[in-house]
Amino acid sequence: MTIDQIPARRGLLALAAALCAALFLLAGCSLPQSQQSAKANSKLLTSDQVKIAVVTHAAPGDQFWDFVRSGVDQAAKDDGVQVDYNSSPEPAQQSTLIDNAVASGANGIIVSMANPDALRAAIRRAVAKGIPVVTINSGIDDWKGFGAFTHVGQSESIAGTAAGEQLSKDGARKAVCVIHEAGNIGLEQRCAAAKKAFKGSMTNLQVNGTDTNGTAASITSKLRADKSIDAVLALQGQVATLAVQAKGAAGSKAEVATFDVDQNVLSAILGGRLAFAIDQQPYAQGYEGVAAMVLKLTRGITLGGGQPIYTGPTIVDKSNAQVTLDALKGEVG
Repeated sequence: MTIDQIPARRGLLALAAALCAALFLLAGCSLPQSQQSAKANSKLLTSDQVKIAVVTHAAPGDQFWDFVRSGVDQAAKDDGVQVDYNSSPEPAQQSTLIDNAVASGANGIIVSMANPDALRAAIRRAVAKGIPVVTINSGIDDWKGFGAFTHVGQSESIAGTAAGEQLSKDGARKAVCVIHEAGNIGLEQRCAAAKKAFKGSMTNLQVNGTDTNGTAASITSKLRADKSIDAVLALQGQVATLAVQAKGAAGSKAEVATFDVDQNVLSAILGGRLAFAIDQQPYAQGYEGVAAMVLKLTRGITLGGGQPIYTGPTIVDKSNAQVTLDALKGEVG
């Protein structure tokens, strides 16, 4: 090539590059659809553009989830973003709610995974479209595999261990762990860890938590049949209240403790009807879940560093029940 041919050659290369760029844009860059979506959603958003969908497995009337919702709402207000909260205790319906969030244009999804297997496909569909996902409350063992960028909650195994150790410290020797929701892997993990840490013997009692009369009757029957049971570990505040009633009906002296706090649980602790509760701080789960998502969408910041963000466990007994109660009243007030 001679020196006088170089400018012409450069001109041809520039023209070719321009044509290639135009064809690249017209052809949609020839990238797979999932990569196109991921690239589009990688652009940072302003707060007024953020639309977050929160999908939980909350059952109607469960005060625990009222605290989660309060945290969600407060974080949305503080950050000036739009949040759409929906829930269903039915895994299939929860999966549908996730799909609906994708279809409605949510650019971030927060989900609790009490039944991970039932939600796997829906969550992965969202991730494949470039929508970031945060899991809260349940799903600490599966969030990475499903494509979420962090999990906000407590380790059920660590919390269960704390419960088993506390029952042992209280002198209990024979306990019952009441599982109120079939198929909820988090509840099973709590009981398994509590049993392992407990110095005495512990067996599981499966009940239907939505049937309050049936749950109370099952616990009463268990306590009447075995007078040596000296501890009942509930996994939810409402079940703990029923266990206290069952204890009275059975004429049992068993200590009753629970996971999760609400105002009734804290009042029962202060009144001596419950020994202690394992608090995973639901308000923080809702608030931090939204905060983590907003930072991801508006700043590109990924909290957690590839690890879960723990909100518990904290043991609440008479020594700190009042201050916890005061805080909860503020959260829902």
